[in-house]
This record gives sequence, C-alpha cells and structure tokens, in this order.
Amino acid sequence: MTPHATGAPRAAAPSPHTPLRVGLIGYGLAGSVFHAPLIAATEGLALDTVVTSNPERQKQARDAYPGLRTVSGAGELFDRADELDLVVVASPNKTHVPLATTALEAGLPVVVDKPVAGTAAEARALASLADERGLLLSVFQNRRWDNDFLTLRRLLADGELGDVWRFESRFERWRPRPKGGWRESGDPAEIGGLLYDLGSHVVDQALVLFGPAVSVYAETDVRRPGAETDDDTFLAVTHASGVRSHLYVSATAAQLGPRMRVLGSRAGYVKYGLDPQEAALREGLRPGPGWGEEPEELWGRVGSGESPPTGGGRPERTLPGAYPAYYAAVAEALIHGGPNPVTALEAAAALDVLEAARRSARDGVAVTL
Repeated sequence: MTPHATGAPRAAAPSPHTPLRVGLIGYGLAGSVFHAPLIAATEGLALDTVVTSNPERQKQARDAYPGLRTVSGAGELFDRADELDLVVVASPNKTHVPLATTALEAGLPVVVDKPVAGTAAEARALASLADERGLLLSVFQNRRWDNDFLTLRRLLADGELGDVWRFESRFERWRPRPKGGWRESGDPAEIGGLLYDLGSHVVDQALVLFGPAVSVYAETDVRRPGAETDDDTFLAVTHASGVRSHLYVSATAAQLGPRMRVLGSRAGYVKYGLDPQEAALREGLRPGPGWGEEPEELWGRVGSGESPPTGGGRPERTLPGAYPAYYAAVAEALIHGGPNPVTALEAAAALDVLEAARRSARDGVAVTL
C-alpha cells in the first residue's frame, strides 16, 4: 500500500529516502507526550504540522520541534492535504470519527488514538471507508509494546506457563480527587470515563493474548466526590479459548495490585509496576540507547507453589518496552506495504467488549457476544 493509493490529487509521493510528512491533530497529553516524540524519532517520518488552538501549546510545539508548522484548526491542515502523507488524530475522543473520516475522504492515511470511536459500528464503518479508498487506517494501541506485555507474549510463545487458565490485568492509580476535563466528563458525547480510557488498553491486550471474547460481565462505579463518570471498573471476560480475563481499571486504588498475574497449568507470572516509557516521555526523554529498560529489582517472577514475602519462583528479565516500534511499523506499511500494526477491525472487537461491559454494568448481568 502506498500512502497515496487513492483520493484527492496531490504532489508525487515521497521517495523511500524522503520522510513522509505527518500532520498531528491535537497537542494535549496524547499529542505532546506520546505521538509527537515518537513520530519525530521514527526514520521515514517527519512531523510537519501540529493542530492546536491553544497559543501556549503552539509555542511549546515549535520550541520542541524547530521548523514545525502550527495551525489553529483541522480545516487549515486539510486545506494543505496535498502536502501531507499521514494524519494523526490525537484530539478528544468525540472528534476521532469525524476527523478520521475527513482525512480518509481527503485521500490521507490515518492513525487514530484509542478508542478509535465510541462504538464498534463506527469503527467498522471507518474501516470500510479506508478499504474503499485503499488507505491505511491504524489505531494507536501503544500498550501492545509495554515491557510486561512483550515479556508475557514471549513466555506464552515459549510455553513457560503451560495452558493459561486466568489472566489478571490491573491499570490502577490513586487519584482521590477528580482532575476534571473531558476525560472525566459525565456527558456521554465525550466518550470519557475509565472504561473507555484505560479499559481500551487492558481489553485490547487480553484479546491479543487470548483471542475473541464470548461473554462479558462488568461492574462500573463512580466513587470519588464530584466525579461524573466511572472511576473504578472491573471486567470479567471469557474468551473462546477458555481463558478467563479479570481486568481492573481504577483511579481509586489506595494500594496497587500487581500489574499482571497470569496463572497457567505449569507456572504463573506475576509482575508489579508500570512500563517506564510513559514516565520517560513525560520527563522529556526521547527514544535512544537503553530505551524501555527497567532495573532488575522490578522484574516479574515465574514459578509455582507458595510465594514467600519476597516473591516466589525465579526472576524473569523484563523485555524492554518498545513504543517506537508502533510508528516504525506505520512507516513500513506506508512506504513498503508492510502490515498494519493495529487495524480498526481489531479496535472494533475491543469496542464490542467495552459496549458489552457498559450494558452488563447497567443491567447487572453477563452479556453474551
């Protein structure tokens, strides 16, 4: 697939030696901390334009990336569609579908931050549009390149755990007071709340690891004074493979549980602590030698039987986290026709689970998919 397979007429596609020009819509947390640094660090991509209406963020972007253009609205970006090769949508959730649609209709490949849409039907409609236009539509699911997830995939591939029976995954925080903003808004149009925010990550990981879901049970609660949407959520997912996933996302966890606990017929894997890449990006660090590594004292453990206070089993070296691999794969897909690293149809399958979880929590029943 080339970056300009179909769509509006434009300048000739860059040669393999000319970086693809990227327009980034949104320069909040997602745009400034995740997308912009990773795009800038990727061979074959060049961050060309950032869209943000905030003058302070415009200045921050230009200071961070000399030569960058900034514009106040997406319309200004699409007016120059013939000068771009890829659009990245990192704006608030409610804008994902309309902006991705506009980009595809302008003949531009698109990366959309998770969740790609509010419903699985919308995600599948976007996938159909991209197929009709012959354009890449990819979803940014960076947690597929977390260190613990990569380590667990290797353990599973090597058969270290035997047949997995139960997968426990926690993405917990201690934030006793709401921060406000659209992510914590109670307006359904904003597609806020932890179910669609952190839940998008843990559900996607579970489906990648253990295959399609056949039933979902969920509990969603609004715990904190002044909170408007779910801030403490649990999902029980039964996979067609027979594995059961117990997934927790919370802003109200005064004591954090293990990030992952995986129980199999031969052994279990327990891992505490979050992948270090987000913290590094927030501190302004950029991918380079040693990126994604964590110290030995944070490694998980593999084994069976009783666990003493220091942890049972053997220490298992954590593979380095690899967020840069996502945009490297996007560049490979656009320039050389490589595979899409995360398809919209995969994202739609995760949205099926999230929608089922919402119905389950509302009605107090398990939902069959």
